[in-house]
Amino acid sequence: MSSLVPPFTLETATSKVRLAEDGWNSRDPERVSLVYTPDSRWRNRAEFITGRVEIVAFLTRKWAKELDYRLIKEIWAFTDNRIAVRFAYEWHDDSGNWFRSYGNENWEFDATGLMQRRFACINDLPIRETERKYHWPLGRRPDDHPGLTELGL
Repeated sequence: MSSLVPPFTLETATSKVRLAEDGWNSRDPERVSLVYTPDSRWRNRAEFITGRVEIVAFLTRKWAKELDYRLIKEIWAFTDNRIAVRFAYEWHDDSGNWFRSYGNENWEFDATGLMQRRFACINDLPIRETERKYHWPLGRRPDDHPGLTELGL
């Protein structure tokens, strides 16, 4: 496989998306922060985040609230140094209320393949526990688990 740096091909962009999904499913803020530039800029919903220190703080808060977090990402489009993805993740709060959060992200990478900009739009849909579609053990989604398209999401 070619290197995962821009300009992207369908193969490298798809691999980049899966690696991002795997990282986020680790729920390890320090590990996840290392794929972003030290001065990376985010818009996540209505929150603006700059740099790895703020990324770690944000993800630490996120995963303290969004329990049993499981995520699937899917490539939507790519060009040169940008990738667009759609995603859905399931989680519950500390009262046992389940949600499926849907969204889109636009990513921009530097020449070394680190993400320098991330713009995320996300909506939360309350679901019943019986409506969950993600049942793999916490961590990386198994290779044979259906993706968003296959799940009808």
